[in-house]
Amino acid sequence: MTWHRKRQALCWMIVVLILGSSTPSYGQSRFVATRGKEFISPNGKPLLLKGINLGNWLLPEGYMFKFKTTNSPRLIQAAINELVGEDEAQKFWKTYRDNYITREDIRFIKQSGFNSVRVPFNYRLFVSDGTVSRLDGPGYELLNRVVDWCRVEGLYVILDMHAAPGGQTGDNIDDSFGYPFLFESSESQQLTIDLWRKIAARYRNEPAVIGYDLLNEPIAHYFDTALLNPKLEPLYRRIVSGIREVDRNHIIFLGGARWDTNFQVFGPPFDPKLAYTFHKYWMTVNQDAIQEYLTFRDKYDVPVWMGESGENTDEWIDSFRKLLEAHDVGWCFWPYKKLDATSCIVSIKSPEDWATIIEFADGPRTTFEDVRKRRPPKEKVQKALSDYLDRIKFANCRINQGYLKALGLR
Repeated sequence: MTWHRKRQALCWMIVVLILGSSTPSYGQSRFVATRGKEFISPNGKPLLLKGINLGNWLLPEGYMFKFKTTNSPRLIQAAINELVGEDEAQKFWKTYRDNYITREDIRFIKQSGFNSVRVPFNYRLFVSDGTVSRLDGPGYELLNRVVDWCRVEGLYVILDMHAAPGGQTGDNIDDSFGYPFLFESSESQQLTIDLWRKIAARYRNEPAVIGYDLLNEPIAHYFDTALLNPKLEPLYRRIVSGIREVDRNHIIFLGGARWDTNFQVFGPPFDPKLAYTFHKYWMTVNQDAIQEYLTFRDKYDVPVWMGESGENTDEWIDSFRKLLEAHDVGWCFWPYKKLDATSCIVSIKSPEDWATIIEFADGPRTTFEDVRKRRPPKEKVQKALSDYLDRIKFANCRINQGYLKALGLR
């Protein structure tokens, strides 16, 4: 054994001894753990994750409203502000978050046969604006709510920072300004670490939470990846270090660069409770599609997890899900609910006059004159938005049985 290998092995032994001193053995642990390539449930048995993403709830995406150009949370928020004013818009978003995911949704997810959910969130819900950002906002109570429901129903939860300070992706999905400024801003990095530390401190003793998906789909391919990719794992190390100051119980999920697809950015695991997550969309379903991740899993003896896929036909979903399960890879498809679609579990019925909202949101609004001339009649706007808020409730939605069947569920 080389000196490097000996030193690495010694470091691992020290870390395991330190963390193990406060963590029960597998058979006694209250928390989902890792053992080699597997996730281990509290009863000591292997756990194959079968989950669904609660997308569009704590981070709205334009396409799930049928918008095209108005596609990020802040752009959607601006459009709603222009339609009804800031005060009414705040009421809209509160009701939206109250209605979009409810106890009934979580109960249905469990009854359908899922064992886990991934909860994407926007950091802005957890931070108050100001000269010095304060870790305060409605997001904490919203997470508490869904975690409580999941605990009661027997579902596991993975918390996912879908939009990080500064932006980790550089696209609409991270609510950024078109560049992954997170990797060039010490302030944004520190805020990300502080926020994850606070979230981890809140859930450190919560067994319903499996762990933390630190950064969704970092570093899109159309930036200088040679410059940015080497910055990803060092930032992960700093975030993990912050979390371990307060929480040694939970698994931490690391996503690869380039939309969570590139694992070449990773070295050997640096924490005994790491899992690695990849996303895959719109590819030919065959062994080559996941071989890189299987090879990584075998090389480092760590779990890998498919954290996002979907937006495809039921036949495609069925074939990809079967491929993953054939290799004991857990999955979490995307998304649970969206407007008037079959590529999801639950479909929202489109309100009357919703086309009016779409036309305004995606039309030219670069000047105040544009907004004044193009704003639809107040009564029509209010009815469309009110109908939408009512139709997003679980009781008023349509279940896509074909999607559930494609996932091997009832």
